[in-house]
Amino acid sequence: MEKNKKSTTFDKGVTIPGLLFIFGICAFTVLFPKPTEILLENIKNFIFVNLNWVYVWSVTLFVIFLVYLMFSKYGNIKLGNNDSEPEHSFFSWISMLFAAGMGIGLMYFAVAEPMSHYADEAFSTDHYINQAKNAQLYTFFHWGIHAWAVYGLVGLSLAYFSYRYRLPLSLRSCLYPLLKEKINSGWGNAIDVFALCSTFFGITTTLGFGVVQINSGLKALGILSDTNFSSQVLIVVVLVSLAIFSAISGVSKGIKMLSNINISAAIILMVFVLIAGPTVYIIGSFTDGLGNYISSFFTISFNTHVYDEKSLPWFYNWTILYWAWWISWAPFVGLFIARISKGRTIKSFIAAVLLLPTLFNLIWMSVFGSSAIWTDFHIAGGELSSLVNNSEALMFSFLEYLPFPLISKSLVILIVIIFFMTSADSGILVMDSIATKNSQVSPTWQKVFWGIMLAALALLLLEAGGLKALQTMTLITALPFSVIMLFMAAALMKGLIIDYKYYQRSFSVSTVPWSGKLWKERLKQIVTFKDRRSVEEFIIIKVEQAFTELQDEFALRGIHATIHSVSDPFSVELEILHDVVHNFIYGVKIEAKIVSDYLVEEQNLPEFQNSRTYYPKTYFGDTRAGYDVQYFTKNELISDVLKHYERFIEITAEQANEMFTSR
Repeated sequence: MEKNKKSTTFDKGVTIPGLLFIFGICAFTVLFPKPTEILLENIKNFIFVNLNWVYVWSVTLFVIFLVYLMFSKYGNIKLGNNDSEPEHSFFSWISMLFAAGMGIGLMYFAVAEPMSHYADEAFSTDHYINQAKNAQLYTFFHWGIHAWAVYGLVGLSLAYFSYRYRLPLSLRSCLYPLLKEKINSGWGNAIDVFALCSTFFGITTTLGFGVVQINSGLKALGILSDTNFSSQVLIVVVLVSLAIFSAISGVSKGIKMLSNINISAAIILMVFVLIAGPTVYIIGSFTDGLGNYISSFFTISFNTHVYDEKSLPWFYNWTILYWAWWISWAPFVGLFIARISKGRTIKSFIAAVLLLPTLFNLIWMSVFGSSAIWTDFHIAGGELSSLVNNSEALMFSFLEYLPFPLISKSLVILIVIIFFMTSADSGILVMDSIATKNSQVSPTWQKVFWGIMLAALALLLLEAGGLKALQTMTLITALPFSVIMLFMAAALMKGLIIDYKYYQRSFSVSTVPWSGKLWKERLKQIVTFKDRRSVEEFIIIKVEQAFTELQDEFALRGIHATIHSVSDPFSVELEILHDVVHNFIYGVKIEAKIVSDYLVEEQNLPEFQNSRTYYPKTYFGDTRAGYDVQYFTKNELISDVLKHYERFIEITAEQANEMFTSR
């Protein structure tokens, strides 16, 4: 046991190529920062200028596809067994996916992005009102449903194939309907290597920019004298150490607690700015902006600015960059969302992931962005818009115009610090999951390893000036991954079609109905109160006898069936083991139900001694809903088992169902 604790769970086919690529790219960006940055920038510009339509179409199709699934017949399918329940409360779930999905960026761009659009030359000829409206509209656009559709598609695909098809929580699993067993070959390793590198690059660059903002805030508060590299090293060492500790404690402890604290602190800050700022203007601008966003949704979704050459540079540097950025982050955020979403229905998953964070983002950006623009025009005399090239300082400069700047700045720094930690610790968990092919238990040193790697390379790139080049590299990788995501959508649709048909399959017409032969015995059963002991006797006498006769008959035909019993809750099941497909299981267990008080007190109804009664309920290996069999005779139970077995044989015999029924 001790030896097993010290061993590694890293998969060599994923970890070694991934680390070689990560170290290779980082070495180039550190040793040759300028040439590497120029080369990668040229590649990125070529993609953004000539292939921007790929991003536009892909992201828009992701939105349409998820909205379709939400309202389709597939919406009630659960991400897990049919009887599975969510592992986390709704608030904790939303807090965690929000912290992982937006994180530091929400603080960094809350004031910076609306002010940048407002001051951009592309809109400089417009009237002040139109400039403010455009700034809000495009901020909504970049932080709205489109961003969460990217995360949602990857998260939904991962959760569905992992919890429903029982495949590893890995990107390769999302393409199982298309690649089948090839996901376990070099193709699958290549997909996971891509996910590992993309996750590492995305987190590293984000943490680098987060350090800069924290440093700037601490300087604004007078805690640090300068924004030098030494202070940044101190910040990274302290925060990453805390993030490693949080990652080691697991999702249900450290990350959940930090996320709950963070979302609460963010709401407090937002409410403060709403009250202390131009409240009526903020509420009015949000209302107007929401209507503008909804009415312009399809126009801006497909707008490539091809008829307005003046705005093309802005389009490439903002909209296309954002779409590439969200796509490049999708493997990381999608994996994390999938880890915390087991038990949700597809409908509730999509509705929550698309709508709730989007609504919060729109409110957040209105409160901070609209306040900053109003303040810049009416009070600051353009001083805020002059700072658009110093994004990390804009939030702190804006808060100077509100009451209690010291308290509000401190709260901002606290939120950024926690966002920094939640991004780092969830990133550590996700990278370890990718590198180990979703190993359930990993040595502690592996999480420490990823944390040290993140801290060391982020600082190295920050000092050498290679952070910009690494960010550009991350944006370039978004192009091939957008194509992979389209295949993910096709694979998900194929899996859902098979899944739905499987559970909608009815029984054979040979099903044995009740006859009138035993009507007196059945009437006696119906009007008799059933306690736990009587139901146990029913299972022992009738169910076990039925299963035993079936077991003997199966044995005569060369099929080995076993009978299992469990004491709490008392149940008996018949199981037929298989090597290739899932096992066939038909079981009967004791189930309790509460009887209405009206029924207990009613005189002209069967006599109930108390408000709880019991009945024997079936359950199946594929977690379909069971039903009451208390009035079945032994032969009817045998017939019921056989009709389920016949259905099982028919479904597993069909080639179209092999990926759903295969072990």
